[in-house]
Amino acid sequence: MRRRNFITIFVGATAWASGAYVQEPRHVIGLLSGFSDAMPGSLAAFRKGLEETGFVEGKNISIEFRWADGHYDRLPSLATELVIRNVSVILAYDLPSAFAAKAATKTIPIVFTVFSQLSG
Repeated sequence: MRRRNFITIFVGATAWASGAYVQEPRHVIGLLSGFSDAMPGSLAAFRKGLEETGFVEGKNISIEFRWADGHYDRLPSLATELVIRNVSVILAYDLPSAFAAKAATKTIPIVFTVFSQLSG
């Protein structure tokens, strides 16, 4: 009977300890771009905007980056990688990326950004 009690206590303590380390569910943002790197200023602004709304990278969200490095034919497979990763949302940095994301999923929301340079 002592062995059974020990096993019961051990299993209960293990379950309790593993439950103590359960973190808040982390949302994953998939960033898809045909470029080798998005505009650094826009990424900094994006991260700042997320933080202002309570989403902190490394704390309660993470960002999965997929860069096509100018090889737009790679976008469909990169978009599929994000879908397989089951990201919460896909941020498409250019029109070809948005089309690739749209073709890859019907259930994951896609956010499309448009950048323009203002003269003046």
